[in-house]
Amino acid sequence: MREKAKVGKYDAPAGGWGSLHAVASILTQEEVALLGSEILLKQNKPDGFMCVSCSWAKPAKPRPFEFCENGAKATAWEITRKTIGPEFFARHTLTELRGWSDHQLEEQGRLTHPMRYDAASDTYVPVSWEQTFRDIGAELKRLDPRSVVMYTSGRASLETSYMYQLFGRMYGTNNFPDSSNMCHESTSVALPEVIGVPVGTVLLPDYDQADCILFFGQNTTTNSPRMLHPLEEAAKRGVPIITFNPLRERGLERFTNPQNPIEMLVTGGTRISTQYHQLRVGGDGAALLGLCKAVIEADDAALATKSPRVLDVMFIEQHTSGFGEFANCCRQASWSDIERASGLRRSEILEAAKVYAKSHAVIANYGMGITQHRHGVETVKMIVNLLLLRGNIGKPGAGISPVRGHSNVQGQRTVGISEKTKLVPLDKLAELYQFEPPRWDGLNTVDACEAILKGEVKGFISLGGNFLRAVPERSLMEPAWSKLRLSVQIATKLNRTHLVPGEVTYLLPCLGRIEVDVQATGPQAVAMEDSTTCIHGSRGQRKPVAQGLLSEPAIVAGIAKTTLPPNPHIDWDAWIGDYSLVRDAIERTYPEQFKDFNARLFQPGGFPRPLGARERKWKTPTGKATFTVPKAALIPPQEGGGVYQLMTLRADGQFNTTIYNEDDRFRGVTGGRHVVFMNTGDMAELGLNQDDFVTLKTETNDGVERSLSGLQVVAFNIPRNSIAAYYPECNGLIPLWHYAEGSKVPAAKSVPVRITKDAVRAA
Repeated sequence: MREKAKVGKYDAPAGGWGSLHAVASILTQEEVALLGSEILLKQNKPDGFMCVSCSWAKPAKPRPFEFCENGAKATAWEITRKTIGPEFFARHTLTELRGWSDHQLEEQGRLTHPMRYDAASDTYVPVSWEQTFRDIGAELKRLDPRSVVMYTSGRASLETSYMYQLFGRMYGTNNFPDSSNMCHESTSVALPEVIGVPVGTVLLPDYDQADCILFFGQNTTTNSPRMLHPLEEAAKRGVPIITFNPLRERGLERFTNPQNPIEMLVTGGTRISTQYHQLRVGGDGAALLGLCKAVIEADDAALATKSPRVLDVMFIEQHTSGFGEFANCCRQASWSDIERASGLRRSEILEAAKVYAKSHAVIANYGMGITQHRHGVETVKMIVNLLLLRGNIGKPGAGISPVRGHSNVQGQRTVGISEKTKLVPLDKLAELYQFEPPRWDGLNTVDACEAILKGEVKGFISLGGNFLRAVPERSLMEPAWSKLRLSVQIATKLNRTHLVPGEVTYLLPCLGRIEVDVQATGPQAVAMEDSTTCIHGSRGQRKPVAQGLLSEPAIVAGIAKTTLPPNPHIDWDAWIGDYSLVRDAIERTYPEQFKDFNARLFQPGGFPRPLGARERKWKTPTGKATFTVPKAALIPPQEGGGVYQLMTLRADGQFNTTIYNEDDRFRGVTGGRHVVFMNTGDMAELGLNQDDFVTLKTETNDGVERSLSGLQVVAFNIPRNSIAAYYPECNGLIPLWHYAEGSKVPAAKSVPVRITKDAVRAA
């Protein structure tokens, strides 16, 4: 039986001594205490390496320690001295390893040898790189390219990503799902329709000029902790920071800067949020509608009394369309409906709206608490609506800021990792490399899962990631996955997906970004794009953990050369010998976005890609920014009659599917992840006590039973009828068809479930 987690209170601010202790612990755990300390000094610096964790912006003038607790964990996790080679796999069958936890698997260390699955022994056995490439190429040649999926996790560099998508299209596929399909695809769909760009408009210096900062559904504490530095500086300037989120996240409450000795010794931290509104799960659209209604009605009152206008009338007239219809929608919405759907009182919404209406430069940040809902696309557009009312896009200190996850997830899309052909310069690729790329739209992540379940996908190449653990429908996906003809997994560490083999399965270890990558012309550098569209160079710092490891570009090229016929217009070997040639190719393909790419690679703070919306140039059908009338903001979530809304979340001890440890310091949980956070009123209604064990069962009528048992009840400050539990453990509760309309992002933040008490308590 699973042991109980220990549950207590943690009252300290984010950062501070708790953060320092966590960094020391991970360096010791991964046996890199001295080496790790030295390498951390190079993290996120212009002459160093870019963090392998989150994609938050890097300043032009970095601090002495330009890393956060989670960044240090990611670095230690990659440069660990622990390794697993052929001898490990000879001792452990895949059947045995499937019983290990996610943490136990990755904690074994770095992969060191290319391996092929042997069904007779149920183990991975070593194979040479030459044989590996030859066999994978032969398998791909036998498959219909339309039946092959090429997935990316968000970590691979711009150079690798460009090569990967080019190889795939020369092979004949457009099936390029990526991790963005599971998080910010709602952003990529919504923003082009209303402001003409698929990414945020804010640059890091804008935070120094903002006079109001908003947060919607984003947990800075664990997802982008370095963001707390500009927030702390803003808070000390007296900038109001207003947060809307179902849970009170510590980093948006209080922060102690570990680099400030006075704060560490004297204060209880800097207060971050001046207002913190705990709305119900899925109530963001209604709250935003209320904010817009309050601002518009305040302007109506000002107009009636001939007072100064609240709206930026000139901006609205010159730069937007659809305002009249949207304004009427807001006026007609009733406060009772808004209160019911948002879970907030009218007075709370008016309090926030009053601050917004008086501010002149406002940044709106949001995360997956917005995008991973059924109506996530619409809610992103509602954030844009709010900003447009007072001209808060396209001026200093203002704009929209979707806080992305993995370190290059945004950049991969920039250089062609997309299943949507309209987003890829296919004509330019055809011109440069003299081939005819496929013109059909490929599969996104949900589409790929559906096709795997139907048996239509025969081959799957994964450039990083832990696909089976990250997607919904685990109970259905794993059996279907085993029917794949070919599975190729490129990775640094062992994870759950590697333990579910297809008929032919390869596990290929690669260099990490922090390791020195020596090729024919010497040590190489790679590039990535941060959340603010700035491009950064990165140089490896550490000797590779094992001899014989290949870089991701070398692995992509190795497979491409054995799969594709010779093409005189591309020299894979030359590209591997000198990555600057790949960057030249990227610049030729995207001349406006990557002008002087190599010359600007190590520009401090990165070089920003040009965005029309930053200059109030709107590449939309109307040529203007567009107000959107919401259709679902006031639709109540499915609840009542014993149905609760489950939101999945990350712990302090993890990054995406990587579990560094099984603790969640800020929520007071130690030594376990199988917990469910509940409101004490809901617990009383169900007759539950702290530490009882329950089963969650998804409320659906599709004939598929989805349940998860043995979850330990933890009383928590969360709105009624809303519960929370950890990702990825709860992914099996999410139906594949339960996704954001328009983007197909799994709606992991609002899953209707029923709760029953387990008959037998775990040990």
